Amino acid sequence: MAAIDFSSGSVKKRIIAQAIPMTTAQAVQLLYNVVDRIYIGHLEGVGDLALTGLGITFPVIILIAAFTNLLGTGGNALFSIARGRGDDEEAGKILGNVFALLCSASVVLMAFCFAFRRPILFLFGASEQSFFYADQYLRIYLFGTVFSMLSTGLNGYINAQGYPRIGMMTTVLGAGLNILLDPLFIFVFDMGVSGAALATVISQGVSALWVLQFLTGKSAPVTIRKEWIRVEKARTLRIMGLGLPGFVMQGTNSLVSIVCNNQLQAYGGDLYVGILTVINSVREIASLPLSGLSGGAQPVMGFNYGAKQYGRVKESIRFISGLGCIYGLATWLLVMLCPRQLIGIFSSDPQTIEVGARMLNIYFFGFFFMAFMFAGQTTYQALGKAKQAIFFSLLRKAVIVVPMTLLLPAVGFGVEGVFLAEPISNFFGALACFITMWLTLYRKL
Repeated sequence: MAAIDFSSGSVKKRIIAQAIPMTTAQAVQLLYNVVDRIYIGHLEGVGDLALTGLGITFPVIILIAAFTNLLGTGGNALFSIARGRGDDEEAGKILGNVFALLCSASVVLMAFCFAFRRPILFLFGASEQSFFYADQYLRIYLFGTVFSMLSTGLNGYINAQGYPRIGMMTTVLGAGLNILLDPLFIFVFDMGVSGAALATVISQGVSALWVLQFLTGKSAPVTIRKEWIRVEKARTLRIMGLGLPGFVMQGTNSLVSIVCNNQLQAYGGDLYVGILTVINSVREIASLPLSGLSGGAQPVMGFNYGAKQYGRVKESIRFISGLGCIYGLATWLLVMLCPRQLIGIFSSDPQTIEVGARMLNIYFFGFFFMAFMFAGQTTYQALGKAKQAIFFSLLRKAVIVVPMTLLLPAVGFGVEGVFLAEPISNFFGALACFITMWLTLYRKL
């Protein structure tokens, strides 16, 4: 099967051809967690508290995703650049190195988080009531760590070779199975939160097998070969150097989630922690097209940068910036018009819907600014500019969101201050990232 040459044909069509199946794949991937939240939120009598418990586990899940980004995303950028140079052997060695790293890291993370899950969950904002449900979910979910990291961390190497439809099937198979197993385990077998976790682990296992089947078979241009499965120091440092922005982004997301949970617990209680869980679900859904557009652009930009087709790289930047901004404006309008309906998908409790709708309007204010953040970070990562990507990841989350989340409730905004910190960070952080990228990188291409 011949690899696709991204340096020819329409740039817009190349990006869209990658972005549509990748967005679909990410949407299906999101169903792993969103379907769990929908079913759990509607459990009779305990739904809202169980949903709060599930929200407490998010920082752990995000942390696992952060390490997946550290080892997978950075290697993906190097992989695309090597292919653009025509060096498939180096691309294969990068892939083998990433595979070895993901396997090793997943075992360590699973063992650590399982052994210390009780103090971890209380540190992350659990109450005595919500801990019961958080522990039920996490102790089973952790056994699927290796499946989660391999399926997510390696799937990009299918997309980077020009086969996003095959990459899409990774998540379609797993999420489709999860949708079927969730009601069976949660309601028919009466397993509740534990059933949702078990369904997720089984589904992630199927996804991981699909990825490995393709990347070790004869169909892929660059495959995982036994002689290349090794952790090589110099290559690992380059992989982690470029993966660090993704790690920082996810790691600071985990930090923000921890701070928000604790502040909400202090100023509002379990109700508001559960509402944030729902709002995060809406945000993840709303961000999917932006993430898919960025993911579709990254291999195209990286390939053309390696091939020294700088005009095509600039065209890619303009395209994802403009289209992303239009989408962001449309999404903001939709959320403003239908907040109660969106919250109602995850809960039938009148108080949760009423309070949640007000918090959703605050949280999503100026959502379209996120398009500029995605465009700036994608450009930095695709072109191997790790330091800049790391800096702006830290700026938005660690420098703006976390201090605002701690400050605003204390100076009179109360629980609403936790939700207000997000739009403030979107405005200042996203514009700083995009404008700097445009002035210092775009003009020099």
